[in-house]
Parts: sequence; structure tokens; C-alpha cells
Amino acid sequence: ECSMIDVILMNSLLKAVPDNMTLILVDDVDQLPSVGAGKVLSDIIASGVIPVIKLEKIFRQAQKSRIVTNAHKINHGEMPFLTDRDSDFLFADAGASTPVNNSNLNGESETEEDTADIRSERAAYEVLWLCTNYLPKQCRIKPEDIQVLTPVRRGSVGSANLNQRLQAAINPEGVSSKRAGIDYRIGDKVMQIRNNYVKAVFNGDIGFISTVNTEDSELTVSFDDRTVTYDISELDELVLAYATTIHKSQGSEFPYVVMPLMMSHYMMLQRNLLYTGVTRAKKGLILVGEKKAVYIAVKNNKIVERNTRLAERLKKL
Repeated sequence: ECSMIDVILMNSLLKAVPDNMTLILVDDVDQLPSVGAGKVLSDIIASGVIPVIKLEKIFRQAQKSRIVTNAHKINHGEMPFLTDRDSDFLFADAGASTPVNNSNLNGESETEEDTADIRSERAAYEVLWLCTNYLPKQCRIKPEDIQVLTPVRRGSVGSANLNQRLQAAINPEGVSSKRAGIDYRIGDKVMQIRNNYVKAVFNGDIGFISTVNTEDSELTVSFDDRTVTYDISELDELVLAYATTIHKSQGSEFPYVVMPLMMSHYMMLQRNLLYTGVTRAKKGLILVGEKKAVYIAVKNNKIVERNTRLAERLKKL
């Protein structure tokens, strides 16, 4: 599985593979590219010298899922179905009926920028309501099975602000350890943000804080079936993970995803980003946003150029 393999890591992998071994690369080339340098799988496919099999058929079982069918529509530059009421893919319109020329509470004229801020605030409250009320209380979905994915870190519907609001609503009290202005409480959902080979936890691993020891200034995090201890000085390796960016989620899968997509995310509205976010959801996805933002993302298939020359070099082998 090579969705996050860059040229340096691929170089190390190929050096370690014996000459008599077959190497099969599995990935979805339409997702976001690796964080590191290069676009390895795209270049390998573009070279034409490596056998490639592309899976495009939607089988009968998958046809029942709007997540699957909408992912294929997005991938083909088509608008996804947004009007379904009874499916695993729902759309909550955060941009409907927003007054552009109305007055604000101070009686001053409201600008387009003010209105964009109001829409973003509305989306943030919608995300909060879905995660703390609708999904856990009305749909009986465990909070730990819900993941908020957003295109950006900053702003009203960025991961930093949403994490603060979600923590305040879901886990507001209890023993905590504070670092860099963030309270880490028992029960908090957290993510490891750098590789730590000593602790054997890696960038993107998600766990839950199980104990906080204020006397020894340390806490423990449960990752799947094991716990890892952190000293307070090591807490910069952790961030709250009630919400995270779509980029950070690549390679992961979550039972239920709530994803804001707004015009305030304009610089990030790309097809591969929307496609990656949608395909992180396994059982259900709620897209909270503006239809115009979805349309722009679907139609924007411009990929940032990465000048690797790997495809050209492979052709010469």
C-alpha cells in the first residue's frame, strides 16, 4: 500500500527487496500525493513500462453505497448526489438563506466577507451538533467512531478551532495535563504527529488518553491494544484529534466522517482533496458545506506540478 510513499522511501524499499521477489504496489492514484517529494505511483503508471491494473467497476454490493457511487462521480468530475435523505452520504447545506445585504446586530451594513464568516460559523455549529447530538444520541453511534475531517487547520471550520469546541462539548472536565495552551484530559482523542521509533508510535496514529499522572507529570495513551507513556515534555508530539485535516487522514479509514467544505476553504478546493476525504468514510459520511464549494472542488482537477523526471527515467530502463 503506497499512498504515502515518496521517492526517498521508495528508493529504500526497492533496495531492500531481493531480485527474485515480486513487488505489487496497491494504491489509489486519484488521492492526495505523498507529503514527501515526488509522485511515485503516478510516475510509474505514466512511464508505461510497468504492468498496471486499474479497478473501475462498481460491484452490486458497493452500488448500494452512496459513498462509493459519489466517490466515483467526484473522481470523474461529476457533482455527487447531495439530495438523498436515506443513504450513507448526507449533505447539510451551511450556505442556504444567508442574508447578504441585511444588517448585523450593530446596525452596520453586512459585507460579503462578514457573510462568509457567518456561514463558516454556521458550519462549525452544525459540525458540533452532529458530533455531540445527532449522531451519538439520535443515531446511537459511539463518539469514538466519529471523525471530523477538514481541509485546513485555521479558521472557524479548521481543525484547531473544531478540536477546542469538540473537546469542550464532549470531554469538558477531568484530570488534565497542560502543554502549549492545550489541556490533555483523560478520555481525549489524540493523534501522534511525528514518528517516534523508541515508543513505536508513528505520524497519524490515533489513540485515547487513559491516565493522567500530575505528580509524575506524565500521561498514557491507548493505541489499539497497547498503551504508551508520555512525559509532559513530550506532549508536543500529540495533538487533539476530534478533528484533523484531510491530509493527515490519508491512509486511514473511519466508521463515520463529518466533513466541512466551505468557500472559505477556496485555496484548498481540489478534486483529489474532496475525493480523499469522502473515501475515508466506511459506514457513513455527512458533508457540511456549500454547494458552490463542492462544485468548485469537483471541477478543479489541477494538480500541483512535481518535477520528478521519474517517468522519463523509467522509460529508458
